[in-house]
Amino acid sequence: MSSNSNSTNRKPVHLAVYDTLADWEPGHATAQLARAGYEIRTVGPTREPVRSVGGLRIQPDLALDDVRPSDASLLILPGADLWDAGDDLAPFARKAREFLDAGVPVAAICGATAGLAREGLLDDRDHTSAVSFYLAATGYVGGERYVEADAVTDDGLVTAGPTEPVAFAREILRLLKVYDDEAVDAWYRLFHDSDAEAYAVLEKAGVL
Repeated sequence: MSSNSNSTNRKPVHLAVYDTLADWEPGHATAQLARAGYEIRTVGPTREPVRSVGGLRIQPDLALDDVRPSDASLLILPGADLWDAGDDLAPFARKAREFLDAGVPVAAICGATAGLAREGLLDDRDHTSAVSFYLAATGYVGGERYVEADAVTDDGLVTAGPTEPVAFAREILRLLKVYDDEAVDAWYRLFHDSDAEAYAVLEKAGVL
């Protein structure tokens, strides 16, 4: 079996939710993590409902102030228009720092990478995003660590651009060791490349 056997000991995955959340970005990751036995807990600025860019109304399980890294396996920060519209989401970037300082991983995609750049969390880690000049516009000093790749993991932090939700999920599955490397590779080939041969690998591994 390729899945991690310690499913009963897994701490929840915390998914940040806020107005203008990009619905498509965390979906592959959260769906696969939930199937693998992780509880997905949504974290909003408060407990008040938020609405995604696709119009979905989401009732957060937790308010950001109540979230502790010691209670989580991972913090996922999706993109949102609000990341580039002011400082409303800056508290989520500060929470990401708290997680990373505590040795708990963080995964950020699209606009959330700019939020982490502003917080200084990309200055000393390899990372990626939509395009390099998008992050450069934040004024951060980590430009030399920018990598042209679909998704990047370094020192507990996953980053990806908005067109790479499958690669984003792949890196999360690897980081948390949800499945072995062969199964993660097959999962990526199936969902990113529509590789029919990968289905048999996943079926044999008990992933599907």
